[in-house]
Amino acid sequence: MPWAVSLLGYRDAAVPSAGSFLTMAKFVIAGKANCPYYAKAELLADYLQKNLPNFRIHKITQRPEVWEEWLKDVCENNKWSHKNSPIIWRELLDRGGKGLLLGGYNEFLEHAQLYYGVTSSMTSDLMMLVAQENLSAHIEKEQEEEALKGLINPLKIWITSPSAPACYNLIPILTSGEVFGMHTEISITLFDNKQAERHLKALVMETQDLASPVLRSVSICTKVEEAFDQADVVIVLDDSAEHELNSLEESLRSRVPLCRLYGYLLEKNAHGSVRVIVGGKTFVNLKTALLMRYAPSIARNIIAVALGVEGEAKALLARKMKTIPSYIKDVIVWGNISGNNYIDLRKTKVYRYESAIWGPPQYSRSVLKLIFDSEWLQKESVAILRDLTSTGKQFNGILSAHSISTTLKYWYHGSPPGEIVSLGVLSEGQFGIPEGIVFSMPVKFENGTWVVLTDLKNVEISEKIMNRMTSDLIQEELVALGDVIKFQPYTSEIELAKRSEKISSSTTDDNQEEQGGRKNSIFSDTVTDEEKDLGLSDVEFLDMIPQTTSEKPVNQESVNDFESLTMESSQIKLDGM
Repeated sequence: MPWAVSLLGYRDAAVPSAGSFLTMAKFVIAGKANCPYYAKAELLADYLQKNLPNFRIHKITQRPEVWEEWLKDVCENNKWSHKNSPIIWRELLDRGGKGLLLGGYNEFLEHAQLYYGVTSSMTSDLMMLVAQENLSAHIEKEQEEEALKGLINPLKIWITSPSAPACYNLIPILTSGEVFGMHTEISITLFDNKQAERHLKALVMETQDLASPVLRSVSICTKVEEAFDQADVVIVLDDSAEHELNSLEESLRSRVPLCRLYGYLLEKNAHGSVRVIVGGKTFVNLKTALLMRYAPSIARNIIAVALGVEGEAKALLARKMKTIPSYIKDVIVWGNISGNNYIDLRKTKVYRYESAIWGPPQYSRSVLKLIFDSEWLQKESVAILRDLTSTGKQFNGILSAHSISTTLKYWYHGSPPGEIVSLGVLSEGQFGIPEGIVFSMPVKFENGTWVVLTDLKNVEISEKIMNRMTSDLIQEELVALGDVIKFQPYTSEIELAKRSEKISSSTTDDNQEEQGGRKNSIFSDTVTDEEKDLGLSDVEFLDMIPQTTSEKPVNQESVNDFESLTMESSQIKLDGM
């Protein structure tokens, strides 16, 4: 320790005996951590404390850059006048009241000589050496304190649009300790507009009633400027409705103001290593891409949840195979999570399956080799999953909450070894996916991050399916940003040729159609036979039915941009045929 350098620099006259001091003397010595005079006063005080039973000292060091401001505050509070380092005062323990200012080093040395007969003859070189050791010790102490705060401070979780049904199911999971662990305390902040405050207060009370041992606090925030303050985790849910939108293009563009606001607030207020997870049932990929655009410094830490679609596929397969959904692993969701996606079963396995072949719990079999009903795989299952995903029927509560919490658990603690997880992330060209779009693909979680499984074999996607998925994703973002006026669903060259031929034929047969009473429409003129047969299409982009949202400027005081759109735009194909 710095005060153990040497005690030979002190010349003491007769040190009074312990019995001659009846009053406790406590001195406070404060100074810049690298001040040589503080070092000299500190060593003198250490000597006195060691030899006098009723002499006590308390030391305070400050970094050089904050010393002047700290000293000014202390002097103002105590009505003192002092400008240099160190500052030394006596605490009047026997009488109470404020401390009695002694002064600086010279005044303390004079006091020690007059009252205790002790002085110091420390050299300048020794003073400088001790001062540098003091500074190093001060910095090390600060670092230790910060590390301890990290263990004590709760994990700060922010949830946007907590009025969404998913939040009601999500909070009990987060507070159970299952996601972050029983040794990690959390604080939850619910962020929504002012109109939702009454509902938020009721939700806060219910959360407190859980009496969770890991929940440090739960609060609400309706002020934009305070949103995401020091957030460690931000969960973006579907947004609440305000007014009706009349077109798909309006629905897409309405996402921009709120995502721009969130991106700005994340950059400004959130912790540098914040993790942002986007859930919900509408435009999940688009919202993730916009957040990355407006919060570029944390783009790597923004992800979209795909486990809900994955869970729907597992449950459907389990019902068909008469097994348990959790026994089915490695379903891959490609593309747009809440739109034009592609379910890949080529790597899918089932464990503990009761059949002629039976093995230990770790034994698995390929699902495609156990389902012999190709008609079901190509038509019925496709239609069922399309209906579930396009309407978002099962994403209102339990499924959405479970998908978000499981993804968070994997992010912090790692996914099961050897298991494939679907996740919406920013493409870097893997698997032939165009760079710069948010695309669901196979990943694994390890060491607090995610890694794309680029080493998977036999997962190539046909050009036709890839073009459909990527074209629609790219168009969504272009329309949202105003670079494209009208959204045009992807159409292959073959479909365009058939469509052109059909329109030409329709024109020449107008008179005949009128006589025969044939009923024609825009739909019948522009939709191919392949598109009409939804069960046989590889992937299909259905009509999106916009509901309601708000599109207010980013700089408004209240957050009224929370929207809720129902999007019917899911195309799913169970690959394996």
